[in-house]
Amino acid sequence: MSCGVSADLILDTLRDRFGHAGFRGGQREVVEGLIDGRSMLAVFPTGGGKSLCYQLPALLLDGVTLVVSPLIALMKDQVDALRAKGVAAARLDSTLEREEYEAVIRSLGDGSLKLLYVAPERLSNEGFRARLKKLRIALVAIDEAHCISEWGHNFRPDYLKLAKLCRDLKVPRVLCLTATATPAVAKDIRKGFRITEGDHIQLSFHRANLDLRVSPLSAGERKAHLLRRLKESEGPAVVYVTLQHTAEEVATFLQKNGLPARAYHAGLPDEFRASAQEDFMAGTTRVIVATIAFGMGIDKADIRAVYHYNLPKSIENYTQETGRAGRDGKLSACELLACGDDLVTLENFIHGDTPSPAAVRHFIDHVLRLGNEFDLSTYELSSVNDIRPLVVGTLLTYLELEGIIEATRMFWSTYQVRPLRDMESMLAGYDARRKTFLRKIFAAAKEGRSWFTFEIQEVAMNSGEDKQRIVAALTYLEEAGDLTVKKSGIRQGYRMKKDPGDLRELAERLDAQFRRREEADLQRLHEVVELAEQPGCLTGFVTGHFGERLAEPCGHCDRCRGIAPSPVPRTAHQEPSAEELTAIRDLRGEGHAALKTPRQLARFLCGISSPAVTRARLSRHDAFGLLEHLPFAEVLDLAESF
Repeated sequence: MSCGVSADLILDTLRDRFGHAGFRGGQREVVEGLIDGRSMLAVFPTGGGKSLCYQLPALLLDGVTLVVSPLIALMKDQVDALRAKGVAAARLDSTLEREEYEAVIRSLGDGSLKLLYVAPERLSNEGFRARLKKLRIALVAIDEAHCISEWGHNFRPDYLKLAKLCRDLKVPRVLCLTATATPAVAKDIRKGFRITEGDHIQLSFHRANLDLRVSPLSAGERKAHLLRRLKESEGPAVVYVTLQHTAEEVATFLQKNGLPARAYHAGLPDEFRASAQEDFMAGTTRVIVATIAFGMGIDKADIRAVYHYNLPKSIENYTQETGRAGRDGKLSACELLACGDDLVTLENFIHGDTPSPAAVRHFIDHVLRLGNEFDLSTYELSSVNDIRPLVVGTLLTYLELEGIIEATRMFWSTYQVRPLRDMESMLAGYDARRKTFLRKIFAAAKEGRSWFTFEIQEVAMNSGEDKQRIVAALTYLEEAGDLTVKKSGIRQGYRMKKDPGDLRELAERLDAQFRRREEADLQRLHEVVELAEQPGCLTGFVTGHFGERLAEPCGHCDRCRGIAPSPVPRTAHQEPSAEELTAIRDLRGEGHAALKTPRQLARFLCGISSPAVTRARLSRHDAFGLLEHLPFAEVLDLAESF
């Protein structure tokens, strides 16, 4: 072993700090590779023990381990668990109070911290990147690493920048971790982080205790079928649905039929979601009916069944979600209630995330004419260009990857300030120059009854003072106990790095990238239907998706039990009626700016909201969702004819 770390020391640390007598499959190879100084890719199924692969080396290597993770709740759980083991671990996220944040920064500076968890978005802060450059970083561990690849199933644009960041920081080794990487995605990850094929450690996706089932059903048959299955079985169960209102509807149906069930989705108040999760974990709620908002980081070993009430978005999602069943190794059922009617909704989500060519052109023209140093609000850009906020983030990331712009720092645009003492008492003790500066910036702010509103850009222009100096002064006064401060309006700073060239050609290139992504997402969705209609071993089909060929059929899925496939039922959709066509003509005649392009009109008719529709309050219009039963492509063809 390099780094002066012996095999005995590794095993002693594994036993003494983590309480394990030995490694699970794949862990030893990953840990030893990292300690040898090599970057590694670990593709382990859900529950396969990924976290230990970086937590153990972090204790043995000289320096800090930076863990990039997309979920605050997961970071918090991991940090709490590590601290309980006596490991110096911390997280930096938006929930920390200033004192907690500063304590973490101090422990980073004095070298006492061994693991630091951050969200990928924090790395867009130039100041934080500069701080990292001063540290001795032993290892960067990237959780949910499939997000790095544009072809991964839940792509997050900030992940795309991690490979370049690791090179800029001269990180000696990187560990990429995921439960769901297809061969193409794994190749993307290896290329980005220069990981050799031999350092790609992949465990089998075959879980012998998971009984895969497919029940082709019409939309009207699903509730009764689910109820029957749940009454015939025992133990905790998760029911996955696509829409929030479906979660509520199915949970209510199960409750009325005597089953302890709760809904869980992102639209519920935090306390409702927390209560549902706690009751499920404690066993007082047997069934949780959830959107994909539920499950990440849920460590409940005795889930006996996972039902997909609606079709999942991809084989990757299906595998991640079924993988939450039977972590105790006992037999568990995973049943797909396959109804083709779900395809319309799922396809429409995909189309809703694809901006129109005109929107991309407008966005590029807007952003790249803001000057050499500029800042922007994702929310404002989303609204002005009628592009969803996540897609705005993707476009900005594409521009960064093209080397055209570079993220500098995030900051708040508005500070609401309530003095806790009168102005003269607050200024006492400062020299004349400082007093003049403070009086000037307070005079430039908007004064209310109790609060001053500092629109930082406006105050800087009116006072002639530097924006950063104004913010620093307000922060200092807050820390001194002279002010109460509320901040709002997050903005991200950028600088131009090179001439973007022909803006129309650039917009066309980025638009083509979105079209390719849209096609890939649609293909992923149709692979789920292929699974449902698969004549051969279901487990073999799933493992084959991840590049693993089973030596023989699994022997424990519907096909291996001799249940033949049936076509996934789908309601034949009807052409738009004369009344619907009249309603669309009337809508067109109203001349709404938010519906001026065919794609905007098609999204609206399919019930897909957009920033412009929300701003114009058109989601309350009678025609919103008028054709939501039709495939988007057909509605788009119709919209182009009006």
